Amino acid sequence: MGTLFRDGVTLRVTDTSEGQAVVFQHGLGGGEAQVAQTFPAGFRRITLECRGHGGSGFGERRPFSFEMFADDVLAAADQAGLDRFVAGGVSMGAAIALHLACRHPRRVAGLILVRPAWTFSATPANMQPIAEVAALILEHGTEKGRTIFAQSETATRLYREAPDNLSSLLGYFDRPDARLFAQVLADIAADGPGVSEHDAAGLDIPALVVGNAMDAVHPLSSAYALAATIPDAVFAEITPKARDSAKHFSELHTQIATFLQSHSNARSLIPS
Repeated sequence: MGTLFRDGVTLRVTDTSEGQAVVFQHGLGGGEAQVAQTFPAGFRRITLECRGHGGSGFGERRPFSFEMFADDVLAAADQAGLDRFVAGGVSMGAAIALHLACRHPRRVAGLILVRPAWTFSATPANMQPIAEVAALILEHGTEKGRTIFAQSETATRLYREAPDNLSSLLGYFDRPDARLFAQVLADIAADGPGVSEHDAAGLDIPALVVGNAMDAVHPLSSAYALAATIPDAVFAEITPKARDSAKHFSELHTQIATFLQSHSNARSLIPS
């Protein structure tokens, strides 16, 4: 575990080993622990804990945005000595990876998009539950906000349709830095990766897009849309975490490892 210092804030960085380089990012509210569970062993993985996440500070810059987070991630790749790398991530991390691929095509050799929550627009409807939680924390605090949310129509719907999402959302109220982090939630839920469908359709790199059902925050339709737009994309549907967590991660590891191994001899994926 190392650090990266940028415009007044210290960010935590993990660089696991030598080998094929993959810059892989966590989701909103996640961190290194989430990525370690998500990503298979056997590859060199660089993960930056975004501002306000894990061991990274919040800094003074506002608003939080995908562009800010992506710039930090690119700086971490520079610090690691990577000229070209596979970019990937889960949820918010997938949107960061897509941003990097479209905005810095010379740097990104391949894409791994796991349970994407954003496609090509800001403030997607599936981010409404996160925006709702953020607003409640900012207005009412954690205790009262949690009570209001637990009794809401959103929580009732998610309990029935996507219990894993509900569990994650309730966890935001339990964070020791919940009031500070609520601003991250609000800003990112209202933002987008800053790329168009035309940008994604112009990508000339191999890509893996992974999605699953029973997930209202990361709808399967988003994964389908990205896989259909990126020319050289492979789509994989895996078991939902809400149904069988162990099977979900086992299948995810297999999909990622198979993708990386199958392209390991391709010129575009040779590590720098």
